[in-house]
This record gives sequence, structure tokens and C-alpha cells, in this order.
Amino acid sequence: MNLGEAKGPQVTIRSIDHERKQLSFILWNCDLAVANALRRIMMAEVPTMAIDLVDIEQNSSVLVDEMLSHRLGLIPLTSTNIRDITYTRDCNCAEYCQNCSVVLTLNVRCDSDTNRDVTARDLISTNPNVTPYFSSEEDAGVVICKLRKGQEVRMRCIAKKGTSKEHAKWSPVAAVAFEYDPHNKLRHTTYWVETDALKEWPVGPNGAEEVAPGPDDPFDYKAKPEKFYFVVEGTGVMDPRDIVEKALMLVHAKVVFVVQDLQKLKW
Repeated sequence: MNLGEAKGPQVTIRSIDHERKQLSFILWNCDLAVANALRRIMMAEVPTMAIDLVDIEQNSSVLVDEMLSHRLGLIPLTSTNIRDITYTRDCNCAEYCQNCSVVLTLNVRCDSDTNRDVTARDLISTNPNVTPYFSSEEDAGVVICKLRKGQEVRMRCIAKKGTSKEHAKWSPVAAVAFEYDPHNKLRHTTYWVETDALKEWPVGPNGAEEVAPGPDDPFDYKAKPEKFYFVVEGTGVMDPRDIVEKALMLVHAKVVFVVQDLQKLKW
């Protein structure tokens, strides 16, 4: 299909790996700025849930309170029903409530002679839709700390809705791979070459999607990138397809806001 025949941006799904929480797709018939905006929004503006406040009642482990709180904040929490939760800044409550937050409790004491691992499995959530993410039933979860005999941790954790623009703990993705022009026809990339550029910088798998330029082809300074290759790897808190869909909705909303503001201007 000729790219010029399609009207508006088009998406082609290449593969979905549910086990690795990975989605590969091609975005084409759009501008580089739009593709890059989608990449940035997936990383920074798709909301998720994460522990934001920790009320520590007892901590006799070797980790100080601040370190323990930091580790708790980085535990990924399932966020499939994120639309049902309100941002704390938009809620009418004084500090937090069930509409804008989820309470998770951690109460573990070691009474045996062997060390006790405190993991994400020990976190008890008041909301079944917001729990620590586990890759499988056998997954023990993230290790929070280790306890010796007589040591104890007891605390309340308040999870809130947020985006990774505020803190990386709210990021729904582990990585977003983004590539265009795999043959470097546009010469946007300058390679450090010692002897042979083709051997030292081999073309990646995306090169099969485009026609390689000939050695004698003239440089087209008016050319623009036409295809953008994405690989979205989620952290497990939500499906990679939902991450892409929510990011596309945010891109659309931003454009709508700009159009509305322009219409209010008096020319």
C-alpha cells in the first residue's frame, strides 16, 4: 500500500508478547513530531498507581524509614482500572479517601531463627484492583527488606494516582524503543567509522521494512521520515495496548485543547 493513499496516521501491529508485556507496532503517514510526542506521552503522562505516602508504626529492620519508604514506592501496582480513581488534587477530601487513594498495609514479624524475606506478597490492599504486580503465581514479588528474629515492620501505605512527570515510580513502561529511517537515508545519524560502516553499523531488523538506498543514489534533502517503529515494554501494571491507547487519547486531547484556545482568540 502506498503511504500517500492513506489519510491520517495509520498503525500496524507487528507483534504482542503477553508474557513479556511487550507490544511492537509501526506508526506511519504522520510527522516525526507527532510520533515523538506519542513516545514521550507513553513514558511521562499515562497515569498509574504507586505508593506515595507511608505511615510507619514500627520498623526495627536494618533499613532506615526513608529507604524503606523509597523501596515501597517503586513496587509496581496494577492500574487496569485507573479511570475509576481520582487525582488527589481533584478530590474534595482533606488528605486522601477511597475515591483518590488505596490503602495497603504491611505487618510482618520474624519469630524464627532464620531470616525472613518481606516481599510485595506481604502487602495487603483494600482494593482488589490495585495490588502489587506479580508475573506469575510462583513470583515471590519484590523483596522489600529482610528481618532477623525479633525484628518487625508495621506500616500503612497510601497509593495515589500520578504520572511519571512527577516521579518515575508512576511510569507504566520499562522502556519505549523508537526508530525511524533504519538505513539512515536522511543522514540524521552520524556514525563513528574506522574502516567499513556497513560492517561496524549493521542495519537492524527494521531495515527489512524499507528499501535500502543504492550506493550511487543522490541525497534527497527534502525527504522526511515516513515510518516509525515502536516497541513498548510495560512494567506489568497495565496491558501495553492500554498504554498506547491512553497515550493516543492524551495526544488527541492536547490537540483539542489547542484548537479550542485558538477559537477563543479574537482576530
